[in-house]
Order: sequence, then C-alpha cells, then structure tokens
Amino acid sequence: MCVDAECIESRGVDNTTTLLGLLGTGASYGYDLKNRYDRWFGLKKPLAFGQVYTTLTRLMRNGWIVAVGAEAGAGPDRKRYGITPAGRTRVLEWIFTPEVPSETLQSDLFAKTIIALLLGDDAGRLLDLQRTRHMARMRELTNEKRGAGLAVVLACDHALFHIEADLRWIDLTVARLSQLRAEVKK
Repeated sequence: MCVDAECIESRGVDNTTTLLGLLGTGASYGYDLKNRYDRWFGLKKPLAFGQVYTTLTRLMRNGWIVAVGAEAGAGPDRKRYGITPAGRTRVLEWIFTPEVPSETLQSDLFAKTIIALLLGDDAGRLLDLQRTRHMARMRELTNEKRGAGLAVVLACDHALFHIEADLRWIDLTVARLSQLRAEVKK
C-alpha cells in the first residue's frame, strides 16, 4: 500500500515500492534495476529510464536507499544503489499490507451503461460490444500463455480472471437491463 500519492502508478503496479523491493535483493545500478523490473513487471510497458532515475532520487530523499558507490565510465559516473534498513521496513510493510480488491463500486462500464440509458441509447449494444472486446482480450491472453514462463502465465491468469468477472457482470446486467432502464427513467 502506498504511503504517499507519488508512488501510485496508473499502470496498476506500485513502481516505486517494486523497485525498492528489487533493491532489497542486493545493490544495483539503475540500468540493471530497470532491466530486472522489465523482466518481471514490464511485460507490456517497460519502465522508461527517466522514471527509474526519478524514482531512485525519490527513494534516496525518503531515506529508503543510499548510493553505495560509483563507477567511472564513458559518460557520467554510474551510481550503485543499496537499500537502507528503513527501506527494508517499507518493503515489508508493502508486501504484507493486503490490497483493496476494488476501491470503488462503479467502473467506467457501469457509468457508460447508465449514461446510455439516460440518453435513451442502446445499452444492450454497448454491453454486447464490451463483451466482444473482453472475449477478444481473453483470446489474446490465452495465446500469450502458450510457451511462456510461469511469471507471464500467472500475470495472464490474473487478467483473465478479472475479465471473467466483468463478463459475469455484463451477463447479469443484460438480464436486468429492463429493470435498470425503468429505474433510470424515474
């Protein structure tokens, strides 16, 4: 769980604490840290180098990491970073704080359904289109799992189970669309 708004990422992964956790396995250079992050968590969208170094600066400012050496190279010195005891404590707090399954009861799909009904539009069509898109995404994820390593398979399974829940919601909403339409018109 993030302790400040800076570490919340729109991608769904807390990049700041995840990078800190990777540093918990041993001191590392920013370049190597980025590559390790991308291997495990950047399946579709690798981290930008700038984001890695901005995050390292923030982690140093928070006292969670320190520079443990520098190496001269062709360009600027390469800094090596290590985790502090406070950083280890932060990682453990993060690991053992359960995630909130869903912070809101309403999604964009729910909002689109209500707005379609309010506008007198075809909410059933919207839900059918969304079902089709969800099914296509399920096929993509299933294909990605073929021959992939366990980490990729588990990440795909996580996404697939969420899509399955959305599909159940779509089916339930379609079955109740007449009732919902009547409530919206009140």
